[in-house]
Amino acid sequence: MGVVHSRASLIEMIRFGITSIGLVRFLSGANRKETEALIGANVVIGLVASVLVAILLWTIDANLGEQIVGTGFELFFRYYPIMILVNLPWNNAVSILQAQMGFGRILLIKAINSGLFFSCLLVHLLIQPLSLDQLIGCLIAVNALASTVTVVKGWDGLAIIGRTSKKAINTLLNFGKYTTFTLIGTNLLRNADTFLISLSPLGPAAVALYSIPLKLTELQQIPLRSFVATAFPKMSKASGTGNIAGLKKLFYSYSGALSILFATGSILTFLFADLLVLILSGSQYAGTDPITGFNAADILRVFSIYGLLLPLDRMTGIALDSINKPQINAVKVALMVLLNIIGDLIAIFVFESLMLVAVATILFTLMGILLGMYFLNKQIELRYNPIWKSGFAFYHSGWKNMVSKIRKNSIPNTTTDIR
Repeated sequence: MGVVHSRASLIEMIRFGITSIGLVRFLSGANRKETEALIGANVVIGLVASVLVAILLWTIDANLGEQIVGTGFELFFRYYPIMILVNLPWNNAVSILQAQMGFGRILLIKAINSGLFFSCLLVHLLIQPLSLDQLIGCLIAVNALASTVTVVKGWDGLAIIGRTSKKAINTLLNFGKYTTFTLIGTNLLRNADTFLISLSPLGPAAVALYSIPLKLTELQQIPLRSFVATAFPKMSKASGTGNIAGLKKLFYSYSGALSILFATGSILTFLFADLLVLILSGSQYAGTDPITGFNAADILRVFSIYGLLLPLDRMTGIALDSINKPQINAVKVALMVLLNIIGDLIAIFVFESLMLVAVATILFTLMGILLGMYFLNKQIELRYNPIWKSGFAFYHSGWKNMVSKIRKNSIPNTTTDIR
């Protein structure tokens, strides 16, 4: 199962990266005719890409079937062409619904997909052990059910595939060629550290130790993705309608709110790093590791600074996409990848230090922020000062609204019913 998933991740990233971000960007604020053309274009591009990939994989499997047996790839070539076709409708639906701010429907799709497969795993663990083929079959069936729901509800856009246009297809493809590169670059930023460490004299033990703070840091991606999923269509709509003041306000508000939230998390992570490492990995990684000589908690404390920088880096990226400058965002990510690899090579092969690998992560993220703000300032004149101010205003407004609701609900109803 892990082999199928790991091999599929890159293809999924490319397949949906071509259209998903661009679709959200251009649907936000589009009129009815433009909306139908863009949704239809998304279906056409996704369907063509999926069929081509499926045919390619089936062809490779038919010609190299014996050579790939026992390598772990046989499951990928056997099942992924089916998966790539059955999960297309619900993935299309999620992109469309994100642009339409239909997060309740997205939650339903995700619940069907994840919830039912989790039920299959419970059956496997508690009732009747299933073979690997049966588990993959269950995964395919769950994806097919989620896609069926979206097709029946009309959320996936298949019904209006005929209303697309060459212009809409070109619009998504031109935008998507940059966002696909950006997604691949972002994936490289996440995986370059451990890959280079695995090739170094530090060895597998260093990879295992470094992965602990890295995994804890990845937990921060959960609230970040939620904020970004909400902010991106709003900012895209403001940009598409020429509301630059509204776009700047959204950028400041979301950037500030996220920065304050992550600053709180970073402080707690720094203070309780030893406890967090103990909870996640057990006592074997508590303190200084006798094999590598490094301390996972100290590396996590360095990563806590990275967590503080992460919101603004991500927000500058989606702001560039929202103002229809994905090529600049792609350049930004490419420079970050280059700096990260150079920093990692120096840290690993010259100084043989995991701590400096984490420091390199901070440096490339800081450079990403500076580049993002530099490019954005040339387009919409952004400044740093309003970010924190808007963040505090965001929470202050939320607090006032909550208190107002509590007071309103606590006031007894003194009106009488006169009959």
